[in-house]
Amino acid sequence: MKKLNTFFVLQSTGSPPSAFEVPYDSFREQLISGQIDAADVKTSADKLQQNEIKDLDYDFLCYFLSTNRIDLYRSIDFRCEDMLLGADGILSEAGWLLDVGLLPNSNSATRAIGYRQAMEYLLRCRENGGWSSAGDFYEFLSEFQKGSRNFAKRQMTWFRNEQIYEWIDASKPLEKVLSFICDSYNSQDGHLQMPESLRMRKDIRNHRQAAELKTYRTINRHFIGHEDCVDVLDWIKKTYGQPTDSLC
Repeated sequence: MKKLNTFFVLQSTGSPPSAFEVPYDSFREQLISGQIDAADVKTSADKLQQNEIKDLDYDFLCYFLSTNRIDLYRSIDFRCEDMLLGADGILSEAGWLLDVGLLPNSNSATRAIGYRQAMEYLLRCRENGGWSSAGDFYEFLSEFQKGSRNFAKRQMTWFRNEQIYEWIDASKPLEKVLSFICDSYNSQDGHLQMPESLRMRKDIRNHRQAAELKTYRTINRHFIGHEDCVDVLDWIKKTYGQPTDSLC
C-alpha cells in the first residue's frame, strides 16, 4: 500500500497525466491481475479530501546558506572572471550556440545570465571582423558581473519572504554548519534552536555595510589591465576574424 499511497500523493500535486502513465499502467495491470485489492484503492479526489483534513506526514527542515552581501558579490565577480579563463570558457560555449544558429535571448539557454551577454558581445565582434578593443571586453565583463549580482539579489529577496527558511551564515566553519544541520535532523523533535553564532540576519542593520553596498565597486583579480585580456582578444580575432586569401 505504500507504493499506492505514494502514487496518489504525487498525482494530487497536479502534475500532468503523462507523468504518471508508466507507474499507473503498472498499477492497473496489478489491479486487474488481483495483486492489489480493489477495496484498498481510493480515487485521487478521495485522497485530496483526506489531505485537506489531515496533513501529510512530512516535516521539512529548510535552511538558506548565505554570507555577508559584500563577500557574496566579490565571490560572484571572481566566479564570472573564472568562467572566462581557458579555451573552454563561457565565450567558447556562447560561440557554439551562435554557430548552431541561435541568437541571444531566443530561448532559455540563450537568455541565461552570462550566455546572453557573451553572445551579444561575440556578435559585435563578428560584425567588426573579429576585432574587439580591451574596453569592449571589460564592458562585457562588467555587464556579466552586474547581471549575476542582480540575480543573486533577487534570489535573496525571494528566500527572505519565505518564512520556512532559516538563514545560516555560510562564512562560518563548514564543520559547524554541517554539524548543526545533522544534529537538527537527528533530534527527537526534528528541530534545534540555531546558535546565534551561525544565524544570518535577513536584513542589513549595520549602517557601514549599507553604505558599502551603495558604493560597491568590482575589484577583479584576473582581468585588471589591458594586457590581462590579450589572450581573449587574440582568441576572438583568430576565431571570428575574416580569412585572408592566399596569394598565388
